[in-house]
Amino acid sequence: MDYAILGGGALGLHAAYRLANAGHAVMVFEQETTAGGLASGFRVGDSWLEKFYHHVFKTDTTAIKLIAELDLSDRLEWSHPRTVCLINGKFQQLDSPTTLLKFAPLRIDERLRVAAVGALLKLTGSGLYEGKTAEAWLRRWMGKRAYDMVFAPLFGAKFGALRDQIALPWFWARFHDRTTYLGYLRGGFQLLYERLVERITQAGGKVLLGTRVESAQPLAGGRWEVRTSQGTWTFDRVISTMATRLTCRLIPALPEDYRQRYDWGQAYGAQCLILALDRQMTDSYWINPCDPGYPFTSLVEHTNYRPPSEYGGRHLLYLGNYRPVDDPLFKLSKEEVIAQFLPHLKRITPSFSEDWITESWLFQAPFAQPIVTTDYRQHIPPLRAPLNGLWVANMFQVYPHDRGQNYSFELAERLVKELEA
Repeated sequence: MDYAILGGGALGLHAAYRLANAGHAVMVFEQETTAGGLASGFRVGDSWLEKFYHHVFKTDTTAIKLIAELDLSDRLEWSHPRTVCLINGKFQQLDSPTTLLKFAPLRIDERLRVAAVGALLKLTGSGLYEGKTAEAWLRRWMGKRAYDMVFAPLFGAKFGALRDQIALPWFWARFHDRTTYLGYLRGGFQLLYERLVERITQAGGKVLLGTRVESAQPLAGGRWEVRTSQGTWTFDRVISTMATRLTCRLIPALPEDYRQRYDWGQAYGAQCLILALDRQMTDSYWINPCDPGYPFTSLVEHTNYRPPSEYGGRHLLYLGNYRPVDDPLFKLSKEEVIAQFLPHLKRITPSFSEDWITESWLFQAPFAQPIVTTDYRQHIPPLRAPLNGLWVANMFQVYPHDRGQNYSFELAERLVKELEA
């Protein structure tokens, strides 16, 4: 078979790697000049740094196996960096069952109640929670005070006005799958995507970076035509790894009933402001601001996880956000975003000064966080589209799991099995 793969992120590259090694002709189209999609990186010193913070968990077995298969296991390093909540202006560590039992803002009975709910989510399947919203269920079973103190601010920061509509299975997946030990590929996860491109090419496939897909349409005789900014090609099969709504725009031939059912729902955009500092800001890796008023969802001090020496002595700080794609924040320049965030960095570290900032970068991506409501499951498209030779695979299909490299790799494996069946 002759395959076109639209999108060179984790899913598209892994599918291309498997198909090329199975003897198929494969061409991957990626509009960015760097492979990896939302997991891609950029150079900082001698290492790559992700545009949007990434790590893997011990439960991410598909990603771990792929890293080993690509001879990169010697670079996969594990540690337990410190995660805290910012409550009443103080850092409160909350990243394990032990720290939960010591979590001073809650009474001991409240801690035990939260621990019991966590154990239940760990031990049960997601099917028990279908049709329920996370906020109502968690407030009932964790207790109103515990939920309002820790989880309500996190839901509010991530989903804004839609926080009370988020489906409970989405929260189940985040609680069920996560481990306290985090894995990172020394030198950056971009090494994984560079290696995939290398192996695809060695197997006879092609990866066209800096190539924007403009349209795809079926031809008489069962072939497909793909028009791009770099030319037009024909293929036996097309795999779109783009968001379903983007796939619908690129492929006008998709029938109306498909569009009505699957070109559906909302997704927030992601933004990361990354600051290089000349010194350490905090002693924690991940900070969840639970106090009101912060204009960012999370503060991730990457070099409290990885040593600054990997980045030429720079101390690296992510300030992450999820917002509707029409949010005014996405229209601001990098300098305007920094100016808006600076007072809040001083709230966290009173001695913080703009003079500490030596470099900065701003990255944004639309449709990065699906809004998973209770009827979301009914609108997940099948892998096989209703046009002969067209397949659709994207992160909207990893439900109830959230975005993540591992789930993209798992979906690619499932897709290839169906293609080869």
